[in-house]
Amino acid sequence: MPIRVNLDVMLARRKLKGKALAAEVGITEQNLSLLRTGKVKGVRFSTLETICEVLDCQPGDILEFVRAPDDAS
Repeated sequence: MPIRVNLDVMLARRKLKGKALAAEVGITEQNLSLLRTGKVKGVRFSTLETICEVLDCQPGDILEFVRAPDDAS
């Protein structure tokens, strides 16, 4: 997957549990778990905005583009 989700890293840096983040963002723990593992096809900007507000971070702190090994550009 070319987009890596680093939400666990941000949660650890902020010493915040996923359950607490889900409650503050207003999403289910199951949906947060799917996002944390990168098993979602997309995320609403409003959800991403709220996550960034709660974690006091930028979207780039959570989402990272990872070039595939065969992409030698």
